[in-house]
Amino acid sequence: MTGFWENVVVETIARYSVVILCSFVFLAVFELVTTYKNWEEIKRGNLAVAMATGGKLFGIATIFRYSIEHNDTLLQSIGWGSLGFMLLLSGYFIFEFLTPTMKVDDEIGSGNKSVGFMSMVISIGLSYVIGASISVG
Repeated sequence: MTGFWENVVVETIARYSVVILCSFVFLAVFELVTTYKNWEEIKRGNLAVAMATGGKLFGIATIFRYSIEHNDTLLQSIGWGSLGFMLLLSGYFIFEFLTPTMKVDDEIGSGNKSVGFMSMVISIGLSYVIGASISVG
């Protein structure tokens, strides 16, 4: 059975499945901390929410990319990916804190594309910084 888990196809499917599951869970956490309903707003055509959510998803995937590349086991990848997500989530709160003249959530929820774009770029940028930190860990 040991050889089964060492097969590159099996390992790829396992890591892919874990990343999909973690992405689902992490996006659900983002859904809980935002004042708007991501998928309802996207369905209504709210581009600001789509950009912010897409940036979060890209950020999560980027963090897991580095986590998979620089860790030998699936559990290590999950651990580093989860830590990276927590850092990405904290970046979201920092963005809200550093913009006291507006409520980021309210702006994105109301369709402000500029704020949605900034949220997307922040998530993507932070994911590269987090990923680079994982790769030296």
